Amino acid sequence: MRRTTLAAQLLRLQLLIVVVVLVAIGGLSLAQSSATFQRDAGRRAQSAAETLAANPVVRQLLPSAQPRIRTGLQSAVESVRAVSGLDYAQLADGDGAVILSTVPEQVGSTTRSAAGGSTVGLTETTFGKAVEANVPVLDDEGVFIGTAVVGDRYPSALDRFLQAAPNLIVYLAVASVLGGVGSVLLARRVKRQTLGMEASEILDLVGQREAMLRGLKEGVVALDPNGRVLLMSESAHELLHIEHGSKGRTVDELGLTDRLRDVLLGTASDDEIVVVGDRVLVLNTVPIVSKGRAVGTVTTFRDRTELTDVEEELGVTKTSSTALREHIHEFDNQLHTISGLVQLQEYDEVVNYVDGLTARREGATSVVTDSVSDVGVAALLIAKIGAAAHRSVSVEIDDGSRLGSHGGALSRDLCTVLGNLVDNAVAASSGRVRIALREGDGIEIEVRDDGPGVPDPERIFEQGWSTRGSASTGHGFGLALVRLVCRRRGGDVSVGSDDGWTVFTAVIEEQQ
Repeated sequence: MRRTTLAAQLLRLQLLIVVVVLVAIGGLSLAQSSATFQRDAGRRAQSAAETLAANPVVRQLLPSAQPRIRTGLQSAVESVRAVSGLDYAQLADGDGAVILSTVPEQVGSTTRSAAGGSTVGLTETTFGKAVEANVPVLDDEGVFIGTAVVGDRYPSALDRFLQAAPNLIVYLAVASVLGGVGSVLLARRVKRQTLGMEASEILDLVGQREAMLRGLKEGVVALDPNGRVLLMSESAHELLHIEHGSKGRTVDELGLTDRLRDVLLGTASDDEIVVVGDRVLVLNTVPIVSKGRAVGTVTTFRDRTELTDVEEELGVTKTSSTALREHIHEFDNQLHTISGLVQLQEYDEVVNYVDGLTARREGATSVVTDSVSDVGVAALLIAKIGAAAHRSVSVEIDDGSRLGSHGGALSRDLCTVLGNLVDNAVAASSGRVRIALREGDGIEIEVRDDGPGVPDPERIFEQGWSTRGSASTGHGFGLALVRLVCRRRGGDVSVGSDDGWTVFTAVIEEQQ
């Protein structure tokens, strides 16, 4: 079935309103005309009745008048009716019996006596309702001798409607034209504002949008130019830990971190990484422009926590691969040296050279393997020690350090924490880094460096804060990730100083 267009619906509604208004106006007009008729007709009837009652002929002849006997009274009554333009005039005796009337049928009937004074109002007659005035007739001595009555028939509802019909028809025509033109113009304006969509299409679109927002795994937040929330998807509430009913609230009222607030209010940003609770989110903010004017922003974000864990694991692998390539290059040089000694037939030097290399290699490796049983962590430390050596930084493992074999997700988290702390220490160090590993109720990792220290310990773990640059340049994320992993494991990380050393201490619970 073809749906009625928005313009047709507005036109019908407008015409219906016009008809209802006209009916109400018609009813009020009829009521007003009735009241006006009673007032005007009553005044004329009373004036005519007073004129008739004051006529000397009437005052002289009325006491002796007999019904249906023509006297001079007839001309007086007819004269009053003709002059006043009313429907009837009559005279009644002192008892209220009609003696003379311009309507013969009324002769002999009884009317309201005016012995108590003049009266004006509606009354029932033989031909229906009438507005009637009753005025007492007094003789020369002031004695009541009868009643002068003048009246005007009260028009019926049909008569009054027919009388008002021409005006009502004009009103209806004018109102219908104005209503039709107004509804068409209104419909066009509404269609422009709704991009040409009908009401049913708008309802369908709203329903589809709500379903889409509920089904999206990615978070979506739309803000107006003042930073107020226009819409927020289900995933956004969950990922940002924001309660429902946030529409209309400003970003400042949502209780977000400064980093997340800055990204949401940013005019444009791509792949901004923000730590929220125990999640790593990637946010993209784009401005919304309509007719060349900015009307708000839309931010989409996705959970990258698992991907970050994989990246950290790949980072460990990359570090190990880099160290292996460096060792290969070093082995090449050592093999060239051995080859030259063999060619010079310096066999004893060859033996001494190989023994020296073996002892040095075993010494560097055994320091790690004697303290760390976890293969992944041990490989990471060996790679980090080799990489630091190329930067003229000595990485030492404290005596008494112990770390058992764990494997799985815990081993990966340990590599994430230890790798970021060591990288941070090597970058800040003046030449020495010390590592201590301890196990008890949890796993404690302590990394010291002899660098200049931390300028702002309160903000060092905030995502996006770094002494080497901003998050957009790739810095300011490692220590925030360390805190994220530690807290996700039930622990935490802190920074302090000890006798010229900058000390980072991270605690991880073995059971997540």
